[in-house]
Parts: sequence; C-alpha cells; structure tokens
Amino acid sequence: MVLMEGRRKITELMLLLLLLLIGCSASQIQVSSENEPDAIFYEPFSESFEGRWIVSSKDEYKGVWKLSKSEGHDDYGLLVSEKARKYAVVKDLGKAVSLKDGTIVLQFEVRFQNGLECGGAYLKYLRPQEAGWKPEEFDNDSPYSIMFGPDKCGSTNKVHFIFKHKNPKSGEYVEHHLKDPPSVPSDKLSHVYTAILKPNNEVSILINGEEKKKANFLSAKDFEPALMPAKTIPDPDDKKPEDWDEREKIPDPHAVKPDDWDEDAPMEIEDEDAVKPEGWLDDEPEEIDDPEATKPEDWDDEEDGVWEPTKTDNPKCSLAPGCGEWKKPMKMNPAYKGKWSPPLIDNPSYKGIWKPQEIPNPSFFETEKPDFEAIAAIGIEIWTMQDGLLFDNILIVDDEKVAEIYRLTTWKPKFENEKEKQKAEEEAAGLSDGLSGFQKKIFDLLYKIVDVPFLDAYKPKIIDLIEKGEKQPNITIGIIVSIMVVLLTVVFKILFGGKKPKVTVPETDRPAAAETSNTQGSSEEKEDESEKEETAAAPRRRPTRRET
Repeated sequence: MVLMEGRRKITELMLLLLLLLIGCSASQIQVSSENEPDAIFYEPFSESFEGRWIVSSKDEYKGVWKLSKSEGHDDYGLLVSEKARKYAVVKDLGKAVSLKDGTIVLQFEVRFQNGLECGGAYLKYLRPQEAGWKPEEFDNDSPYSIMFGPDKCGSTNKVHFIFKHKNPKSGEYVEHHLKDPPSVPSDKLSHVYTAILKPNNEVSILINGEEKKKANFLSAKDFEPALMPAKTIPDPDDKKPEDWDEREKIPDPHAVKPDDWDEDAPMEIEDEDAVKPEGWLDDEPEEIDDPEATKPEDWDDEEDGVWEPTKTDNPKCSLAPGCGEWKKPMKMNPAYKGKWSPPLIDNPSYKGIWKPQEIPNPSFFETEKPDFEAIAAIGIEIWTMQDGLLFDNILIVDDEKVAEIYRLTTWKPKFENEKEKQKAEEEAAGLSDGLSGFQKKIFDLLYKIVDVPFLDAYKPKIIDLIEKGEKQPNITIGIIVSIMVVLLTVVFKILFGGKKPKVTVPETDRPAAAETSNTQGSSEEKEDESEKEETAAAPRRRPTRRET
C-alpha cells in the first residue's frame, strides 16, 4: 500500500510539473507573439548584414556600409560610415510582395547621428529582377516601384514618396511625385518613417507615428504628374498661321513726332552755375607713391621691368575739398527727351496668343486603382555629404496596428531615451532654461506652418531660418520676426494680387565665427553644387573726389 501510495504521489507531481511546463511554454509563446507580430519582412540588423544584403559592385559606390551600434544604445543598425560618398546596398525579399490587394505598410527608422546638411536617406522598393537588374549591379537606374524617405540638400527638404507606374497605353514607366511632402526633422534623434498604402487608393505618410500627409493616388492635386494623363494634348503638328497677329498693341501709324522734339539732346550737361570750392588743391595729385613701400630683394629690373612703388592716398587731399584738376560737375539736361517713338494703340488685327489645337491624348487612360508593380527587394542607393546615418528596423507588414506595435517596441524607447539625453546635455550647457520648452513649441509650430502648400516658394528660406534658431536659441525672437515678414509678404500678395513681391528675409544675429556647411543634393544636382568654387570679387576702384 505504501509503495502504491508513493507511486501515486510521484505520478501526481510529474503531472503537475508537466502542466506547469506547458503553461510556461504557452505563456512564452504568447509573449513572443506579442513582441514580434507577423511581418512580411523585418530587418532589425541584430546580426551581420554581410551575405544577406548585397553591396553594389559598381565603381561609383565607394561608401562603406558597417554594422554599428546606435549612439547611446545597444541596438544595432546599418551605418553610413564615410562622408561625401555614394552608397548602394540591396536585400532580396525572397518572395515578391503585391501592392494591389489590401493594406501595405512600409516603415523604417533612420538617425542622423552627425546631423544632415546634404544627403538622402530614403529607401527604394524594387521590382522583380525580371525587370532587368541584378543585385550586384544595383544602381540609380535599377527599376523601383516606390521610393520613400527623407532627402535634404540646399532648397530640397522633403520626405519623398514617389511611385513608378506603367502607362498601359504607351508602355512607359512614369514617376509620380507626392506634392507638398512633409519636411525632414532636423535633429540627431532616431525617427521612424511610415507609408501606409490603403485599398481605397489613399496613402498616409507618418513621421514618428504622427500623420503628416494624406493623399489619393488618383488625385491630380496630390501627385505630379497625375496618374491619369490629360484627355487631350496640344497637337505637335499644328503650326501657327503666317498671318496670325499676336500683338495686342501696335505703334500708332498716324502719330507724328513733335517739331520741338530733339532726339540729339544729351541726358546730362555741365552745371554752368557750379563754382570751384575754396581751398581746392589743383597742383596736388589724389594719390602719391607710398613712402613705406620698398623694392623686393628678388626684383630683377631686366626681367620684371622698372619697379614702381605702390600708390597711397595723398594726405593733403583729406584736409582740402579736393585735389587735381577741377571740373564742373554734370547735371540732368532739362531739354532731354530721348528717342521719340509713336504711342501704342489697340491692334485691329490682334487675334490673341496662338495655341495649337487640342487632340486626343494617345497615352490617356482611366483607372479605378493604380496598377502597382510588385516589390521584390529593398535597396538603399544614396549620395550624402554626412556620415553617421544609421538605418534600422526596416519593416513591411499588411496591418497598420502591427506597424504601430513595432514603433512602440523598437523605436519609441530609443527616441525617449535620446530626448532625455539631449535635454540633459542642454541643461549642462546652460541652454535649457525656462524658455527652452517654449522655444521647442515655437519651432515645432513653425515646422508645421512651413508645410502649408502656398508657402512652397519660401520654404527653403523659412527652414534655413528655423534651423539657425535651433542652433542658436538666443535669436528665437529674430527668427520669428523674420518668418513673420515672409508670411505677411505672402498674405499681402494673396490679398492684393499683382506682381509677386520680392521677399527679403531679415538677417538674424550671427555668431562671430562664420558657419560653413556642405551643400550637396540627392542626384547630379548635388555633385554640381559640391564642385562650385568661391571666386574673389575684383577690387573696386576708389572713386575720385571729382566723381563724388
């Protein structure tokens, strides 16, 4: 009996342990599922990218990619390690992802650890290799379906969203650019960029989980050029008739020049009433040989010519009204009328500005949904003047909620940690006083204002001012005043119309040391800018006293 009772207890204990093990396993599975929801593709760069990501072998891409920790974290990312280089790397997804059915979310993080003055940090979602490209030859011409991410250089400051679409009539692939895209955050913190493609033809662009732009793929107001071309186009073969008169006004053929109109009268004449000032030194030259000038020791009269000392202002002239030969000054000629021309009258033969007739557009098509090409790879192909760009947590999912979970678990903790560290550094530097929080709100508001569409023409100037203010908190008031000048100018133009006024942005106080920055774009434009050299202006001739 005792033996049987012992066996029963052992059996019960083993069952209890088995149930406990099963419970722990289920719990572990549940946590794992919550922490890492299903994703179509996810790259956390938690291990070496070599062998999984293919670096382009093209000669132009000299930049070296590295697996590196994000500054201040144990989290790893793909690092742009060198300045002023082109970079290209690509990852095959294994299986093509359709963009036609349901929701697709494209998301990734990037951190500008050394800031970003000039460079791109966008991703290209590439078509299958059957489109005519190879991973080891990945370059700017490799065919993509979507290009998404930040780009900043000179007047360019935007989060790109570009999709390529095949025109079913012409067979041509056309790039369609999102209009009025959001601006790029200017700090050195980690930011997460999200593009949500929805089945109702909408796309939403989020930065750090906040929607910054919503657009419709079928709307001509949202993309340039529009997805659906115009129904008609100007006839390329239509020619303007030879007798077509576009002159709205013509010289009056009956007008006659007045008899007293003197076309030969000069614009200026000598002022006969002018009198030479007392004390004028007629015999003194305006410039004399510099008494302190000395002939260089290596000067050779035979090779270099006769040496002459440099000239300097005659000190006697500074004590007198003037020196040298005095001449009467010139004044405007009251009889001057210039060349006569007949007045303009309405042209009786005027037909208006000629335009070619419209014909049906052979490339026109209508569609209820964009016919996206599937994406089979993710590539990073950029040109940047800065190093320290760190890409991380590249994600493709088919559920917005899943993308949000990834943001909250992978990006949010890093971002909050970086903000706290930044705040501590500002406090240590004496920058975080009672006004700093207010300044941050002001700059955040200004970044939202600058994305208003009607400010596009002034966007580069305003962003430049905002960035100067963030670097120099003591000039916040000057920045606000400067931007108010721009805004008032735009409002004035909207209210009163007419010729577009020229905007002069007031200069804010600058530090004694001049700031320098690289200006480099995301394409050939950047390379052209980087090769420009400053040229010294030729010294201006000092005006003589007779000319003043």
